[in-house]
Amino acid sequence: MAGSGKSKGAPRGRAKTWMLRGLKIGLATAVAGLLAVVIAVVIAMQSLPSYDSLKSSPNGQMIRVHAADGSVIVSLGPSFGQWMDYDRIPQVMVDAMVSTEDKRFYLHPGVDPIGMARAAWVAVENRGKGRRWQGASTITQQVTRNIFLNNSYSFGRKIREMVLALALERKFSKRQILELYLNKVYFGGGAYGIDAASRKFFGHPAVTLSLPEAAIVAGLVKAPSSYSPTADADAAIGRAGVVLDLMQENGVISASQRADADIQSVKLAPQAPQNSVRYFTDWALPQLDLLIDEPNEPLEVYTTIDLGMQKAATAAIQANVPSGTQGALVSLDRDGAVRAMVGGLDYVTSNYNRATTATRQPGSAWKIFVYMAALESGYTPDTGVTDEPVTINGWSPRNSSGRFSGDIDIRTAFAYSINTVAAKLGVEVGFPTVADMARRFGVTTPVNTHPSMVLGTSDVRLIDMTRAAASIARKGIAVTPYGITKVTTADGRLLYSHQDDTSRVLVAPWVAAGMTDLMQTAVSTGTGKAAQIGRPVAGKTGTTTSNKDGYFLGFSSGITTGVWMGRDDAKSVGGLQGGRAPAHAFADYMKVAVSKRPVEEFETQVTLPEWQLEPDEEAYYGSPDNGMGGGMDGGTGGGMLVDENGLPIERPRTRSSDLDSDDPQMEVDPEDRPQQDRPQPPRIDQQWIDNVLGRDRQRQQQPANRPTPNP
Repeated sequence: MAGSGKSKGAPRGRAKTWMLRGLKIGLATAVAGLLAVVIAVVIAMQSLPSYDSLKSSPNGQMIRVHAADGSVIVSLGPSFGQWMDYDRIPQVMVDAMVSTEDKRFYLHPGVDPIGMARAAWVAVENRGKGRRWQGASTITQQVTRNIFLNNSYSFGRKIREMVLALALERKFSKRQILELYLNKVYFGGGAYGIDAASRKFFGHPAVTLSLPEAAIVAGLVKAPSSYSPTADADAAIGRAGVVLDLMQENGVISASQRADADIQSVKLAPQAPQNSVRYFTDWALPQLDLLIDEPNEPLEVYTTIDLGMQKAATAAIQANVPSGTQGALVSLDRDGAVRAMVGGLDYVTSNYNRATTATRQPGSAWKIFVYMAALESGYTPDTGVTDEPVTINGWSPRNSSGRFSGDIDIRTAFAYSINTVAAKLGVEVGFPTVADMARRFGVTTPVNTHPSMVLGTSDVRLIDMTRAAASIARKGIAVTPYGITKVTTADGRLLYSHQDDTSRVLVAPWVAAGMTDLMQTAVSTGTGKAAQIGRPVAGKTGTTTSNKDGYFLGFSSGITTGVWMGRDDAKSVGGLQGGRAPAHAFADYMKVAVSKRPVEEFETQVTLPEWQLEPDEEAYYGSPDNGMGGGMDGGTGGGMLVDENGLPIERPRTRSSDLDSDDPQMEVDPEDRPQQDRPQPPRIDQQWIDNVLGRDRQRQQQPANRPTPNP
């Protein structure tokens, strides 16, 4: 019996021994593991950056663009809003986030054992269903994942996340961790942090968040795309109700506060337009690099765009553009502020901006530079000219009507866009003078000086042509298109403010007034009649060869608008003329654009220079070609050339054999005349000084082919 008792006790002793040994091994392993965790946490703590470094970690820059009325039209870049110090964060926002994401946040050391156990139990219950562990990450763990790690799901990443969370809790306070979290967590729609989310969804800073708004924001973290109030308002409201229930359950709000929190009454910020206005923002925002030097802070960019005018511009282009073509429109206020910009029919389909980037021939719209050069040289709207066949270096321009009108005045020639008269004026003033006038008024593309340039054969940008017309409307003062009025940081610090520059005068007021007179007649009785809107309008049509492009430029009541239509592949468009579809689009838009502005009459009656008030028999006439203007034969004309010191130099000779002998009005170079007919060298007197200084433009005898001004 004794032996039997020993045999039974032996297995129990061995089992107890193995149990004790297992406990020791387990305890040693736990101690070793704990020691390893402590060492890992200590090492992680030493490697953690300072709190200021964590706050200023690269986020990307948010840019919010405002329309002229202050409304936000687009937000660009990752939106981080303004950094909210813990003391400035509304307590309801803190309570909502803690109640929803980590209700034991103030109790655990960075990792929540209870939460992990609950998550493990859920995982066991759902084993085989392909669902991951959920609900185990604390706010501290989410901070470490957002700043140091990524969202990849692996066991190794989870261990690193836990170690970093423990280290973060040892180095920083709970308030600092919450501040990091609330300023960096993603809420959807590109918004990172509560301030960005508040501005995006409610249109105001986070400092004024109400309880219902805080509940909506807190509910987004779980699934930003599913609960976004702009994507699914019902889902957002339902999720916010859950957040409020959790807040009441955790004791941070009372039952009465829960009942008073009316989520349905929360007003969401209106969604900004995302179509045609993007043509404008794509043009304006790159200018920020030239205006400010602030690469990190969130920016508030206030622009000139008027959303009502932009809507009208888009509708006008879409309603009038011929089938299969594109259209563009630029509208400037009197100081150059861009009020509307349409770069194409649809930004989503094509973001190519035809208003600012495309270069196309302007056709007869270019004649504004030809006629301004003529007005500056001494012509007036009433000056007589002759519409007749003309040939310049083998080039013979034709009128679109196919006929010649004979003796007319400058006003009529411009109103009906007579090509032969424009060609004659180009010869008179000199093609380089016309090119200089275009450059002076803001044309930035290359300009040729071939005779046909007077009919608009140089490629231009619509915004440049509109700028030129706006400078005419401003009585000769230079207008520079701009789209940004001011730039501030998110906290209101001013970085830039636009200042209007009126110091550059391009032409004398009487020249601009004369040009306005011509352009007003073009709309009243000429090719631009379709642009009439019931108040004074001045404008000019433009149509290129084979109807490839149609232009209309015009202004009224302080608003200048340019319209272009055509195909991107520059193919002909049947029936496309500047006086038709573009003029109709101009009228449709301008009726809306100027509807709230007072009617303004044009000041076309201005005091002319004294030399134009002299009696005709006492006036002097000459060719203002800067010494380079060509006669209709392509020769050099009669102007004198001078060097950089103002001394006369020999003019390049044109042989009589190069002239068109069939034209009796062609001038022969003096060197080809008989010796007795050659003029004597000029005498150095007051007349010679006036000649050198350009004063002879109106004091030389009028060439034979120039019409005599009407009395």
